[in-house]
Amino acid sequence: MATRSQGTDFEFTDRMLKRNLGLSQLLLLSLGAIVGSGWLFAVLSANTGAGGGAFISWIVGGILVLLIALTYAEVSTMLPRSGAVVRYPHLTHGGFTGFVLGWAYLLASCSVPAIEAIATVQYLAPHVPASWHILQNHASSTSLITFPQGFAFVVVLLIAFFFVNYFGARFLGRFNNTVMVWKLALPTLTFLFLFFLDFHPGNYTAGGGLAPFGTSAIFTIIPGAGIVFSYLGFRQGLEFGGEARNPQRDIPIATILSVLIGTLLYTLLQLAFTGGINWGILHIKVGDWTALGALPVAASSPFYAILKASGVGFLGGFAALLLADAVVSPFGTGYIYLGTGGRTIYGLGIDGYFPKASKAIHPRTRVPWVALLASFIVAVAFSFPSKSWYGLVGFITSATVFTYIMGGVGLSVLRRTAPDLPRPYRLGAHQFFAPVGFLAAILIIFWSGFVTDVQLVAALFVALPLFAWIYMVQKGYTKPAVAYPLGVVFLAAWLVLQWWGHWILSPRAATVIKLHAPFAEWLILCMVAVFGFTFLLWLGSTREGRHEINRTWWLLVMTYGLLTLTWYSGGLGVLASVPRFLTFGWATLWAAAFGLVIYFWAVASGYRTSEIEAINATGSGMVPDESETAMLAGTSAGVPGQ
Repeated sequence: MATRSQGTDFEFTDRMLKRNLGLSQLLLLSLGAIVGSGWLFAVLSANTGAGGGAFISWIVGGILVLLIALTYAEVSTMLPRSGAVVRYPHLTHGGFTGFVLGWAYLLASCSVPAIEAIATVQYLAPHVPASWHILQNHASSTSLITFPQGFAFVVVLLIAFFFVNYFGARFLGRFNNTVMVWKLALPTLTFLFLFFLDFHPGNYTAGGGLAPFGTSAIFTIIPGAGIVFSYLGFRQGLEFGGEARNPQRDIPIATILSVLIGTLLYTLLQLAFTGGINWGILHIKVGDWTALGALPVAASSPFYAILKASGVGFLGGFAALLLADAVVSPFGTGYIYLGTGGRTIYGLGIDGYFPKASKAIHPRTRVPWVALLASFIVAVAFSFPSKSWYGLVGFITSATVFTYIMGGVGLSVLRRTAPDLPRPYRLGAHQFFAPVGFLAAILIIFWSGFVTDVQLVAALFVALPLFAWIYMVQKGYTKPAVAYPLGVVFLAAWLVLQWWGHWILSPRAATVIKLHAPFAEWLILCMVAVFGFTFLLWLGSTREGRHEINRTWWLLVMTYGLLTLTWYSGGLGVLASVPRFLTFGWATLWAAAFGLVIYFWAVASGYRTSEIEAINATGSGMVPDESETAMLAGTSAGVPGQ
């Protein structure tokens, strides 16, 4: 049997990473990413969308995310890796699946630092001198942060995020431990003070009961109101897995515990926020949730507005601390996600999707510094459209959860393709939890609604030419004479289709259907473009290249199937003039049934990749760092016959 020191080219640079993070640091990194801008904004958008029963949405959202997290717990202990979420699909389904999901995760992880920086500007803007001119319209979801003043403020915050990460994982972990004391204390105190000093239980049924907008609203706000977005930080334990001291013990504990703590904290905060609303002082009719969301100061600074309008002097004074937290909480989440974005780009470089420079490790701090710099640049690019927090959260949620479909699929595939690798944590009843975790991700994407999902599809497939130009050519699967012109033609066609559809490259109102191209025609042409590109690439590829492409058809069918279902469900209530052929309940059942078929197709498509073969040969999913490699090499040199 091969020794651990032999390793593979696929993981060569992993040895240079320093394993400095313990359980408490992994847990606090995950919690630090969970307790960010979500607690400052999502409580209001949840009330606006679902009414007094919004706290139920937090509980359901937490359960769904926990089901997803459970599917990663086993794989992360078996194969602890930095940039884990984008590397597992490559190990189970090869390059094409790995690229599509990796690109989606890149869009999500690198845009979160932008939304956290924007959150700080948005929360503080109504309370700073008007001469700063950093906010255009308190309640608008687009073009909210001004240019250049507000945008410059966002960039300064992003630069700070970069340097917190640049000094290494150990510095990041210790710095985050200090910040987390504040980040956990202030939300806890906010709940306690509101609950015991200014609590109005009648608010839970104001405006027409627990669900004044219908039961379906409790579910559809889960992705769109920032609820799932707030929980997505659980993945930090996975993403920093290659830098953990004892990953096989600590990663699953940090991952699962962070979701449980986050669910409890956010549910209590929603209960306190809803119960703390004083309609009279806010001059709003009791139960008019829509008017509450349109109130400028509430939209920009929800908890601050409720505390100031409580009529309790102490709470009004305490509200000032929330302005400080508007810097601390998003800052503490932003620098974590910038590091995650860097490790995502690093992981994609390891997989072969990006140039070799993306794998560069800084010789002193031992962080993937080129990838970290690229993460910073992408975050700046996402900030440039000057959206508000509310304008970005839905897209980020859907793009992230889209990649989480691989948790359950990867777990089942690796049970078959790597049965002998040590599993310090083994998920019981995986035949149940793997498909259920997959369906949890499917339903979150489905409930995001048509407007969000159509933007996700547009952003997802625009990168397909990169797969042909970089991965397929470097692997020798496709000749440049085939890959380059095919990619250029597809890119031009795809951009024209998105411009014609006016879903993503146009300022037209996304929810007014008559302003956009007919859906059926647009969908058919988009499918022709994607499936045509894939088929032509298949024709021009070697046997190995065709094999990898064949393992991805399920993913393309799933993407367009879900998009079609959201449309014929009336866009899940957010579109005007769309025929609703399916009620919410039936549409959800159809989405679940469709997802179950796709799950079994996806598991059947998984195979024993060359990378997992190499890992199997070592007998261990662990990657030794440089000191361990040197020790093993020295031991082998002293043993005859080695």
